[in-house]
Amino acid sequence: MAEVRGDGADRRKTRANIVECAARLLSEQGASAVTTRAVAQAAGVQAPTIYRFFEDKDALLDAVAEHVFAAYVAGKTLAEAGGDPIADLRAGWDAHIGFGLANPALFGLLVDPGRAARSPASAAGLEILRARVRRVAAIGRLRVPERRAVELIHAAGTGAVLALLATPPRHRDLDLADAMYQAVTRSILTDTPPLPMDDPAAAAIAFRAVAPELPTLTDTERALLSEWLDRAGAAG
Repeated sequence: MAEVRGDGADRRKTRANIVECAARLLSEQGASAVTTRAVAQAAGVQAPTIYRFFEDKDALLDAVAEHVFAAYVAGKTLAEAGGDPIADLRAGWDAHIGFGLANPALFGLLVDPGRAARSPASAAGLEILRARVRRVAAIGRLRVPERRAVELIHAAGTGAVLALLATPPRHRDLDLADAMYQAVTRSILTDTPPLPMDDPAAAAIAFRAVAPELPTLTDTERALLSEWLDRAGAAG
């Protein structure tokens, strides 16, 4: 088995190989299969080599989760937004459900609060969701504040995946995820076309989505306006 020698490029290549081999073991056999011996054998290195890159198994699993989820988030980032913010929101939901069902062991790591809180990839994924929700708000279709909508979608998506993963594949009712999405959107979206005149809260939320971009206001004025609009949206 190879040892780590050479310059920084060699070390980066060795580390990447270890992470990729661990990710494959995680995907194919679950977290219990990601042992130092198994990863070392798959990566073609001696077991002590792994500890030159990772403090312990948890640190290795963190790196694996970050590696796989970062690739998934990058794919979401590169996907161009369509002309319909509502359709884009649904597409993001479907992608999230599909990723979770295709990567059950990894998803279990990502929803661990300790790991999620320090994961740049998780933060990037949430930012993509925020951007999609902001586009919905900007056309006047959001009836709750953006932050509330993001929290509801994120919680519902995570719960739907976990519920489906807890059921044997042959007994899974994939309509559960669709029903959950419909329940969430009924609570956060307006039923009428953009900017309904009879829904001042939706109008306030829509204005809140674009307020930070207003060029004629100072930073202080933007912050004050955003605070007022947050109150108006919450009151609705």
